[in-house]
Amino acid sequence: MTDPTEPSATPDFLNHDRPPVPHLTVPRGVQPFHLARKPVRGRLVRLGPLADALLTRHDNPPAVTALLGQALALTAGLAAALKFQGSFSLQAKGDGAVPMLLADCTDAGGLRGYARADGDKLPDGENPDAKALLGGGYLAFTCDQGPDMDRYQGIVAIEGSTLAEMTGHYFATSEQLGSRVWLAAARTPAGWRATALILERIAGEGGIAPELDAAAQDDAWETALALATTVTEAELLDDGLSPDRLLYRLFHAEGLALGKPRPLSYGCRCSRARLASVLSGFGTDDLDHMAEDGTITMTCEFCNVAFHFERAEVQAAD
Repeated sequence: MTDPTEPSATPDFLNHDRPPVPHLTVPRGVQPFHLARKPVRGRLVRLGPLADALLTRHDNPPAVTALLGQALALTAGLAAALKFQGSFSLQAKGDGAVPMLLADCTDAGGLRGYARADGDKLPDGENPDAKALLGGGYLAFTCDQGPDMDRYQGIVAIEGSTLAEMTGHYFATSEQLGSRVWLAAARTPAGWRATALILERIAGEGGIAPELDAAAQDDAWETALALATTVTEAELLDDGLSPDRLLYRLFHAEGLALGKPRPLSYGCRCSRARLASVLSGFGTDDLDHMAEDGTITMTCEFCNVAFHFERAEVQAAD
């Protein structure tokens, strides 16, 4: 088998082979659930070994890697609540040590992400929070279903100390009903792990719990939040504690009902064809400037794989 990162006899625009990256799927990456006859639903996201495969593609400081892990788990959980064909992404742009944070999940569960870090701006301390890393800026959630469909995007200023608090600010300003997020990512003896627990309050009147009056619905929501708050980071990241067991521990007295789990997979979508298309948009001078010893090297920001193109074979836009 030829290496898809190197020039070959196959024209670049036809070469869609996957680069040498992990072929990894977590069958129960997202576990949906709801509380019977209560206006509460949620998702528990466990990336398992997929987190380590995604996060170790780049040699970032541990605090930056943990922030990206949280973003990946959060994005997977939010995407699982939507009905769409395409990709759902979280993007944070700030003026801090991490000026760019991006996580992206397809409707099929393909997950990818990267964080751009400026080592000179990294704050002092062992575990700086998300605000210290991102600085001032904005958080954007985008659902992109391709050029033939309208793109939905919600943007809010970065507010809060943690990524969970920033997401809560987005929910508070952009959504009609309550939501709460718990996030965790850390290096464990088994490698990097990342997880998200998402609770959402859904309409009761005329919906899932029409028999409950407003006060009872408020009480059910507050009870669910109080129970979820008891979860520990160690429990969230424990491979030995299955999603259904963890959710049972939290919500068994509240009528826990599990939905069908959804898989998550290593989802970088780079290929020679994609990058060749990008190169074709540059002019002659730009391409000449990119070339070193007759070769243009393009590195995928997500999987950190370098693709090499012979300058003589790349046609300029002009």
